[in-house]
Amino acid sequence: MSGTFRICPLCEAACGLRIETEGQQVLRIRGDENDPFSQGYICPKAIALKDLHEDPDRIRKPLIKRDGRFVEVGWEEALTEVEARLMPILREQGPDALALAVGNPVVHRIGLLNYFPRVARASGSRNVFSASTLDQMPKQLASGLMFGHWLSVAVPDIDRCDLLLILGGNPMASNGSMWTVPDYKGRARALRARGGRIIVVDPRRTETAEAADQHLAIRPGTDAFMLLALAATLFEEGLVRTGRLAEHLNGLEALRDFVAPYPPERVAAHCGLDASQIRELARQLAAAPRAAVYGRLGTCTTRFGTLNSLLIDALNALTGNLDREGGAMFPKAAAFASNTVGASGQGKGVKTGRRKSRVSGAPEVFGEMPMTLLAEEIETQGPGQVRALFTAAANPALSAPGGERLDRALAGLDFMLSLDIYVNATTRHADVILPTPSALEVSHYDAAFSQLAHRNAARFSGPVLNKDADLPDDWEWLLRLAALVQGQDWRAPIAELDDAYLMEELQRAVPAEFVAPCRQLLGDTPGPARMVDMALRLGPYGDRFGQRKGISLAAVTATPSGIDLGPLQPRIPELLRTPSGKVELAPAELLAEGAALEQALAEPPAEMVVIGRRHLRNNNSWMHNLPTLAKGPDRCTLLVHPADAARLGLQNGGRVDVTGPGGQVQAPVEISNSMRAGVVSLPHGFGAQGTGLRLQAQQPGANLNALLAVGERDPLSGNAVLSGVAVQLTPA
Repeated sequence: MSGTFRICPLCEAACGLRIETEGQQVLRIRGDENDPFSQGYICPKAIALKDLHEDPDRIRKPLIKRDGRFVEVGWEEALTEVEARLMPILREQGPDALALAVGNPVVHRIGLLNYFPRVARASGSRNVFSASTLDQMPKQLASGLMFGHWLSVAVPDIDRCDLLLILGGNPMASNGSMWTVPDYKGRARALRARGGRIIVVDPRRTETAEAADQHLAIRPGTDAFMLLALAATLFEEGLVRTGRLAEHLNGLEALRDFVAPYPPERVAAHCGLDASQIRELARQLAAAPRAAVYGRLGTCTTRFGTLNSLLIDALNALTGNLDREGGAMFPKAAAFASNTVGASGQGKGVKTGRRKSRVSGAPEVFGEMPMTLLAEEIETQGPGQVRALFTAAANPALSAPGGERLDRALAGLDFMLSLDIYVNATTRHADVILPTPSALEVSHYDAAFSQLAHRNAARFSGPVLNKDADLPDDWEWLLRLAALVQGQDWRAPIAELDDAYLMEELQRAVPAEFVAPCRQLLGDTPGPARMVDMALRLGPYGDRFGQRKGISLAAVTATPSGIDLGPLQPRIPELLRTPSGKVELAPAELLAEGAALEQALAEPPAEMVVIGRRHLRNNNSWMHNLPTLAKGPDRCTLLVHPADAARLGLQNGGRVDVTGPGGQVQAPVEISNSMRAGVVSLPHGFGAQGTGLRLQAQQPGANLNALLAVGERDPLSGNAVLSGVAVQLTPA
């Protein structure tokens, strides 16, 4: 029996695990108490890693669809089929005839995350879609506009905070989202024990709100007006204290003028709050020794998602809590963080709309198009029509609004290729499915979430179990696919293909005279580990390939649980990459939202709206087939306030038809005082049917996304509107 360290790949908390095995069998999974980041904490999802590895429904060999049925083949036969079916489409119709869609599990696999861009670049397609435009792109765009880079995201320094204001987030269930904070519950308890306070603004009394000091049940979709009123109060009452950042802020007066028309007395009723509550909240933020404002899903998935995200960080700046210990701070990742390399303090900033979608004219954001536009790009004839699709760990037919339409569109493609572990609502349409090894059979470095972490650390985990020698790793599939679409020899030795990629990346990273000696130090074993080693060596703590004292992959792996790099430290102005070299408090995109705000403020609120929710035992659409997580009562229920249930004749445990602008679903009723009256809640990620996932089929649940209008987006970021959508309820 042996114990092996592994970074948990099942949610953003990225906890360190100690996995005990015997041969190829997993015996026990527990938290690694020596992990400097998670310190032994785990949630139930980690235990389910064993279920995921052993799931009989997980694909273990490549599949080709023949006569409407999937049959197992070898890896070379699978790629030969891809070549025969895909290449004629690209030759005849051009690169934009291929679309690429990426799902959220990609960020938990260093092989997928580091090598997928090679396929995207090799294809030459402008039709790239990802799950980011379903829940987080407003946060990334706002960070880019304010600080100059898409991943310069400010996160609460919870371990030193005195007042934490959470809007539309439930870290008690998620352990952070766009904020990697394992054991939020324990950290929140410690915050309150030292005399601090937590205030939650949410239409539902979530698990996070239940454990907070105060809960404000806001009307969904009105966060922008509350945030505007908070900022207006700070200016009006002379409470703005920018502190040491005063010389690094741009647009303070423009921001003051923008928020001035929205005092609490004007917008409170629209938000469903009292003006006095908003004013008192602003005063508390201003008076707290150290405070942080954090907004997440509920603030991102609205018409004003980008505006909300901008205003949240503006509030942190106005109260002197941006880039300050105990406030909202910026992680300094050991590797892969663009805001730690190159010239510091000033840069090109970010741009959107470098191109527009073919059908709707939506602007490109961070190199991506909104996921909700994929169906129309497939269906609409004309030059540039999408006729082939490559999905990587993505399930938009279930996880995005307009799933039924996308389901029909996928059935009409000329060719579809998927890289996935399941036949799900999306991949069932694929002509070829390429499986990846189990998460326990691959190495991992946390490239994404270390850029959102509550504390800086560097951790690497190797494979826990041996994979089937005949099954390529995810990065091997991607290297061969990149070679294939470029017309190169995709059958070449994998080491040869990986060396070519490594040299390209190295030539971008170091001066020409250093390429050869750096390449020698990276060794000859192909795979993501060499990319990680290069990124660590060139990162802010790295040894610069022996030029200074610092870390490398060897140093990280020599400490099995990882290296603690310390608490977050102030990073402005070093972090900034804006053209002005300052924090932009009032970018043009924010100021242009004035007319839309006035229009929204004039509209009467809907009688009933729906919001989503998350459970600790679920993560999007891909964990409903695991016994450890699926056991227990049905969690796909519609939460309804008692007054609404009485008015509509709904009974606890009875069924209700829910009708929205996108369609109708049926769900069991759960009457709950946790809901604000006029608001109902249905969890995200349920509703899969006809996929062959046997356990999931026993309780498929209702799909929240089926209710939503596919065309409703935040026009700045392209993010889908998922919260505060009007619905009607009818007893079933």
